[in-house]
Amino acid sequence: MIPTIKNNRLVRATVCAILVAGASLLHVTDAAAAQDPTATNFDYTQCQGSFMPYPTPSAIIATPDSLKPVLVNHVGRHGARYYSSPRDVEALREALGHAASIGTITPLGKRLMALTDVIMAKSKGRWGALDSLGMAEQRGIAARMVRTYPELFKDGHINAISSRIPRCVNSMYSFLYQVTRLNNSVDINASSGPQESWLMRPFETDEAYVAWADEKPWTPIVEDYTNLTAPLTPLIKVLGKSYPIQPAEARELVMSMYKVLAGLEAMMLPTDISPYLTRDEYNRLWACNNLRQYLVRTASTLSTLPAEISIPLIKDIIATTDRAVEADKASAKKQPSATNNPTVILRFGHAETLMPLLSQMRLPGCYYMTNYFDTVGKHWQNFHVVPMASNLQIILFRHKRGTYYVRFQLNEVPVSLDPDNDSNIYIPWDTARERLQRCIPFYEQ
Repeated sequence: MIPTIKNNRLVRATVCAILVAGASLLHVTDAAAAQDPTATNFDYTQCQGSFMPYPTPSAIIATPDSLKPVLVNHVGRHGARYYSSPRDVEALREALGHAASIGTITPLGKRLMALTDVIMAKSKGRWGALDSLGMAEQRGIAARMVRTYPELFKDGHINAISSRIPRCVNSMYSFLYQVTRLNNSVDINASSGPQESWLMRPFETDEAYVAWADEKPWTPIVEDYTNLTAPLTPLIKVLGKSYPIQPAEARELVMSMYKVLAGLEAMMLPTDISPYLTRDEYNRLWACNNLRQYLVRTASTLSTLPAEISIPLIKDIIATTDRAVEADKASAKKQPSATNNPTVILRFGHAETLMPLLSQMRLPGCYYMTNYFDTVGKHWQNFHVVPMASNLQIILFRHKRGTYYVRFQLNEVPVSLDPDNDSNIYIPWDTARERLQRCIPFYEQ
């Protein structure tokens, strides 16, 4: 039996689904939201969700003098981009055009229609492409990495791979370009293409997951939640009160409207969207999109398959860190096996690469298990897990006494893996390795 949303919420969702009149739908959903203890109150930036540009850290983390960096293991998402496809923009533009033709469109709707024209013109030939903001995000992460760990780049060795998708390839080269501007003594080995898909695009190479995803088992849960939660008031503001539309079509269209508005800043079209969406409306639409990403891309009571596709990547992180430890030990003994071992490992993929990985690793804030799916937005937020250019960095250090430690960082902010001490951000590699190993099912080891 598929876990569902709380029964009382499902009853209300059913009531919403059978109502046809737009005004009645609005009344029911607004009343339900007012009584909902699971409602969120995030700001306009956070409600962009996974479209949100990279949250640049306010400070560079200082490393204790007793620790010497040995390796940076980096897994990152591509930077900010144009919309991945014209589908949502075209759907919204078509509805606005129809509203104009039948005379229901509002002045605000005309403004939105003009905005969709700008989006279409700017995105022509660039759908899904990395934009200048995305390039700047990658250069910024690279610059901070070089400044923080200069000894790993001076005469160091970088191994870099990326997904075959151009925005990922260009993210990798934007990052490497900045590295070479700051330190041209580093040796770089870069690769991209289908041969990297087993690590960077497991969502299309893992046969079990692909078969599961083809069935779309999350659909009834997301539809029930959207029927209950997604407001229709934004459509009325732009299409007019008398615009003829069926409830199911309206829900789909308002989600398209959300995605179009949420993605504006990432494609460098900063716009005041408060006339279109109140903060409450934005939160409710974000919650619908957030729930879908959670069910499709992370471990949940629906299935653990979405997270388990990251197991090859976890194995790679363990193996590359182990080799770095052995190479560092060999280097201390001046053994030839230490020659040309990478000091920095870079991987560039997608939100769909990182969400499963962070979930399978049980990284704080990135993993949540519940049968009450209407609580997901309170505990798992896509803007925290995978903003544009999001990244996981695992930095390996050697203590002056010879012990090896690691520091985990999500979006360059340290994350404690010590259940007894949230302030402890340095974990012995042997302890961290054991924890990562436990993330791999016994039948995969």
